[in-house]
Amino acid sequence: MSPLYLRGQRWQVSSRLGGPEIVQSKEKASSETESEVEAKKQALVDLYRQMYLIRQFEEVCGEMYTRGLVRGFLHLYIGEEAIAVGAISQLQSHDYIVTHYRDHGHAIARGLDTNKIMAELFGRTGGLSKGKGGSMHLFDAEKGFMGGHAIVGGQFPLAAGLALSHQYRKTDGVCVVFFGDGSTNQGTYHEVMNLAAVWKLPILFFLENNLYGMGSRFDRVRAGGEDFYPGAATYGIDQAAVVDGMDVLAVQEATKLALESIRAGNGPAFIEAKTFRFQGHSMADPVKYRESSETAAWEKRDPITTFPQQLLDQKLVTEEELEEIQASVDAEVAESVKFAEDSPFPPDEELFTDIYA
Repeated sequence: MSPLYLRGQRWQVSSRLGGPEIVQSKEKASSETESEVEAKKQALVDLYRQMYLIRQFEEVCGEMYTRGLVRGFLHLYIGEEAIAVGAISQLQSHDYIVTHYRDHGHAIARGLDTNKIMAELFGRTGGLSKGKGGSMHLFDAEKGFMGGHAIVGGQFPLAAGLALSHQYRKTDGVCVVFFGDGSTNQGTYHEVMNLAAVWKLPILFFLENNLYGMGSRFDRVRAGGEDFYPGAATYGIDQAAVVDGMDVLAVQEATKLALESIRAGNGPAFIEAKTFRFQGHSMADPVKYRESSETAAWEKRDPITTFPQQLLDQKLVTEEELEEIQASVDAEVAESVKFAEDSPFPPDEELFTDIYA
């Protein structure tokens, strides 16, 4: 059970799987049709496929970086997959997402084309931004994915503007802004939290607390203790929660509750997901600032292994079905590399296009 704190009350979000064997009551179980049960099973399997896709994509990105095919900085999302998949699964198509430079997982969870993502990382014309953005600036306006942003905390003011656009147009849309614990020391974080509360903007502040801002553990640079979510009340944001970021179903349920509150007109909400990145801050990080034993302890909670085991234990999926999913994902990632390699580099004249003043 993962504790949540919403509007000052304690909520319990179950990590149980909603398959045919585990339901809230016998009455509910008897009222579900076979097609409804199958749909629930498929939704759970889809969560696993998305998490596995992100993991495999990131692993291959690391390989491509070592081969010199991905240049610049590369920040991998390995270990944090349950957050992007659980949270973004609850969004509607007209909602906005804006995030930080560790953005591949969010982009994949939102359904961006993996071929175009990989080509963007390769700096090729087949990429999402014709190879001009690279790893830290993935973007797809049609899907409401308004960027990865390389400047720490730079996404907060943009999130306020995107949320304001929903408010101004009187839609029920929400802007979700993902950020890391390191960005909470930036002035933009505090300014936008305050403004969002004053204007009751439809923003979900989603903190991915992986304990380290680059090479500094949070307790070396933060005076407010290990939990960040209580600080939301300082800005009048009462809808604040903490959740296990390694549990995709807990993240999903926490997001669902927060979005319901925001869409009801209650103003912004805040979720802190406790998680851990298994690799360094970037591929250039030797990770000398933490013990390997700490990583090993978190790897025991790896959602890529624990979640499919839950599915197996509750007979919601077979080993053969998992192998089919993995083979399908491996083929998709391999195709993305081929697509990227086959895409040309931008011609010189592209230096003078897509420039705005």
